[in-house]
Amino acid sequence: MPAIKNIPLNLFSEILGTFVLVVGILFFSPSIFSLGTLDALPFSLLVLGIGLSLGGTTGYAINPFRDLGPRIIYSILPMKNKRNAGWKYSWIPVFGPIIGAILGVLFVKLLGLI
Repeated sequence: MPAIKNIPLNLFSEILGTFVLVVGILFFSPSIFSLGTLDALPFSLLVLGIGLSLGGTTGYAINPFRDLGPRIIYSILPMKNKRNAGWKYSWIPVFGPIIGAILGVLFVKLLGLI
C-alpha cells in the first residue's frame, strides 16, 4: 500500500518513474563508450535516483510484477491474522508502469533516438 494514498498522484508517480526508467535505459543502451565491468552502473544509479525521488509515495513499483507477485502470494498463503491484500489499489502499480513504458518509448521515438 502507498505511504500517501492519493489515487491520481500515485498513478502519476508510477507513470513518471517508469517513463524516466525507460527513457534512461533507451538513452544509455546504444552508447558508443563502454565502462567495462561497470556497464550496469548508469542503470543502477538511475534506479537509485528514481527510488530516492519517487519512492516515498508509492514505493516505486516501476515493474508491475514487483507489486503484483507478492500481493498474489500473500493472498494465497494461509497465515494467521492476515489483513486485506489491497486489491482495490493493485491496479495502480500494474497499469502505471505499463503506461509509463509506452509513453517513454514513444518519447524516445519522437526524439529519433531509436
